[in-house]
Amino acid sequence: MPAPTPYHYDVIARAIAFIDSKAGQHPTLEETAAAVGLSPAHFQRVFSQWVGVSPKRYQQYLTLDHAKTLLAERFTLLDTATETGLSGASRLHDLFVKWEAMTPGEYARKGAGLTIHTGWFDSPFGPVLAMGTDRGLCGLAFGAETGAEATFADMAARWPKARFVENPAALAPWVTAAFDKGDTRLHLIGAPFQIKVWEALLAIPAGHVTTYSEIARRIGNPKAVRAVGSAVGKNPVSWLIPCHRALRKSGGLGGYHWGLPVKRAMLAYEGARLDAD
Repeated sequence: MPAPTPYHYDVIARAIAFIDSKAGQHPTLEETAAAVGLSPAHFQRVFSQWVGVSPKRYQQYLTLDHAKTLLAERFTLLDTATETGLSGASRLHDLFVKWEAMTPGEYARKGAGLTIHTGWFDSPFGPVLAMGTDRGLCGLAFGAETGAEATFADMAARWPKARFVENPAALAPWVTAAFDKGDTRLHLIGAPFQIKVWEALLAIPAGHVTTYSEIARRIGNPKAVRAVGSAVGKNPVSWLIPCHRALRKSGGLGGYHWGLPVKRAMLAYEGARLDAD
């Protein structure tokens, strides 16, 4: 499958907006293609290249009701996922991820003495800002909805005393692996409670979801749902640490730091690929 470009995500984002504007009307392939300024044939090629299924089939994954369907049919009990060995440094479903975390003392220093390499890359969900130390990726942030300048400022503010060096070549192998199911490493920089939440997120399989309350229960603090939601929102390595797979108990999408259209595109992408496989 050819590599995705920002153009693909732009088409997806416009399709989401159009489908939302026609809630309950189930627009045809021809209507949706016209709305994004493409011929039906071209529209079909873009979708097939992006996710591997036809636009007609894919449209169901883009609807607002898709989250509720996922919660009903593909809800993950994190205890089960952990008991089967899908946690920590083991194989995590669709990805090979090895990770290590900073100590609380290192985190308290706010990145002092740390060199973080940075670079922008194309991804299936628009431009992605990658950040990493010599130990692994510490950041993946999507700029399609928030813009490049705001995205970089947001990420850099998390480790204000670090030294940031533009060096995409140092990150390229890890970023390629992140979107192509390869071996990659994460260097998690966060508070101990945040690390626990992010570890729980790593146990959610692609194409499945869980809830904030389930995560709170899994980390042994069932009343901390709001704190869990905050930690999910501060996840610095989006996509690899799949905060997009966390939903409200009601089936609502909840928030997403890099924009709800990106979250919906991610859930739709994973759901369609899982069904296609």
